Amino acid sequence: MSEVKLVFIPDGLAGLRVDAGLSKALGMSRTAIADLIDQGLVQVDSKKLGKSDRLVAGSQVEVTIEQKKDRLLIQADEVPDFKVIFQDEHIIVIDKPAGVAAHPSVGWDGPTVPGALLNLGIQLTTSGAQERQGIVQRLDVGTSGLMVLAKSELAYSRLKQSFRDRTVHKVYHALVQGHPDPSSGTFDAPIGRHPKSEFKFQVHPDGKPSVTHYKTIEAFRAASLLEIILETGRTHQIRVHFSAFRHPLVGDTMYGADPTLAHKLGIEHQWLHAIRLSFEHPITQEIVEFESEYPLELVKVLDLLRG
Repeated sequence: MSEVKLVFIPDGLAGLRVDAGLSKALGMSRTAIADLIDQGLVQVDSKKLGKSDRLVAGSQVEVTIEQKKDRLLIQADEVPDFKVIFQDEHIIVIDKPAGVAAHPSVGWDGPTVPGALLNLGIQLTTSGAQERQGIVQRLDVGTSGLMVLAKSELAYSRLKQSFRDRTVHKVYHALVQGHPDPSSGTFDAPIGRHPKSEFKFQVHPDGKPSVTHYKTIEAFRAASLLEIILETGRTHQIRVHFSAFRHPLVGDTMYGADPTLAHKLGIEHQWLHAIRLSFEHPITQEIVEFESEYPLELVKVLDLLRG
């Protein structure tokens, strides 16, 4: 069984090699994309593309992905820099590095959070779909930082409800291009799927309500470091809102970031880190709070900007 995915190429991905650009757009590894290209499963207007061909802005790329029954099975993954911040018999809080998916998905052959936990001998609850057992929230592959997962069925049910009720307090730090004006404020703009690319989202009047609060922490010559608090948790919410505000996240070429600046700063994904997380423990009902330091690659980007 196969699935055809249509990928609209934004300006931020124009000029990139097909394997590199589609890796960013689809959240798949470059190796997996290269394999699809070698099989002739990546096309534009019925023309097969090569790995070294360049993406063209405004074009629509057709990617055919073979779905296998065992594709979503969780396999043990050894992940450097993967940290367990806290755990008891009901929950576990981890510090996820960029480059690790929140859960297995079709087309992704890289490491996953459940796979990293399995490698450490940590078992999550069996509640939820097979590939998402224990997963009550998710971070994009390119986003680092704190995630909470459930180890018991009761914790899973109650944590899911907490996220639905918006009682989980999530704080992110993001590096955006330019200087937002005003330097602090709120986006209240609905988000829906992009009409030309199923892996992208956009501000749209028919989308789901989405609220993002931000304030500037530090301003650099070409970028600003922001603290961001989410009221809602839409897919790509921070990335979409700041792209619509014309201040895309540094490194986020999928949503219009300057690839030249990203290359200069040595970052290949969005500069976005889930730095603080607090919520009511699903069993003890005590408020628990956690904090994460920036990973070294994000620190290096800030050092370059301050340099």
